[in-house]
Amino acid sequence: MRSQAVVFNSPRHLSLQALDLPELQAGQLDVAVEFSGISTGTERMLWDGSMPPFPGMGYPLVPGYETVGRVVRAASDTGVQAGQRVFVPGANCFTGVKSLFGGAASRLVVTEQKVVPVAEHLGAQSVLLALAATAYHAVSGGGQQDPFEAPELIVGHGVMGRLLARLTVAAGLPAPTVWETQAERFAGAEGYTVLQPQDDPRRDYRTIYDVSGDGSLLNSLIQRLRPGGELVLAGFYKQDLSFAYAPAFMREARMRIAAEWKRPDLLAVNELVHTGRLSLDGLITHTQPSTQAGSAYETAFGDASCLKMILDWSATA
Repeated sequence: MRSQAVVFNSPRHLSLQALDLPELQAGQLDVAVEFSGISTGTERMLWDGSMPPFPGMGYPLVPGYETVGRVVRAASDTGVQAGQRVFVPGANCFTGVKSLFGGAASRLVVTEQKVVPVAEHLGAQSVLLALAATAYHAVSGGGQQDPFEAPELIVGHGVMGRLLARLTVAAGLPAPTVWETQAERFAGAEGYTVLQPQDDPRRDYRTIYDVSGDGSLLNSLIQRLRPGGELVLAGFYKQDLSFAYAPAFMREARMRIAAEWKRPDLLAVNELVHTGRLSLDGLITHTQPSTQAGSAYETAFGDASCLKMILDWSATA
């Protein structure tokens, strides 16, 4: 059995390749992929070669950890039925390539514990569950501790910023302010305000969540904190981070890093979406067939109007 997969051969060089899949083993599922999302954070850095060294990274690599598909076959010891739509946060089923992510392919073999069944009506929107779980984790801490304080200011109105703002509003908390500098991304606020940073006079934020991934903003964000305030780094940063100590000292500022989501976060946001408390509407702006993956990645990383690009695998599944 073979699968068509996106392969990053080297920075800025990808191809669609037929890769062998293993035979189905106990506890595993054979999933025909419907859609996969392109991440503008970690995947962008893999694409342009700026990703900091991480275990399991390297080229050639199959990207993708935002995948939805249908179970074609299931091992007899699983509790998943053929035909079930599932979210797959990546896979490790290919040989000859790195597949730390591994979800951008037409067919995947994964363990039952890896996937999460999703509602039929979500369709392609299911690819957004990974980002929603990442946003949720920034506040929840993965269910392993008491929740953190929710954001009063969110920096960046991409998909991650929008989801974090929507989660805050859905929780019945005061609506956050969101900063954005690109005019193409001002629209789409649901129950909160989007401003240019220079139009916001406030300098007493209790909690600022940066989802921009721009490490050069640290000094300006610290200066917007009230004494004892917290800056949460919820993006992914390709450069080493530094900040001026004196302003942070004067505010006795706290800084926290929010890492990747855990399974409790994924299950939580899946329930929020399923019950209608969290909307994923309006976040997928572009779709291209998987056969045009090259141009899809270029658009995802180069067009400011593209919030989320997804690949449609229906022609190759």
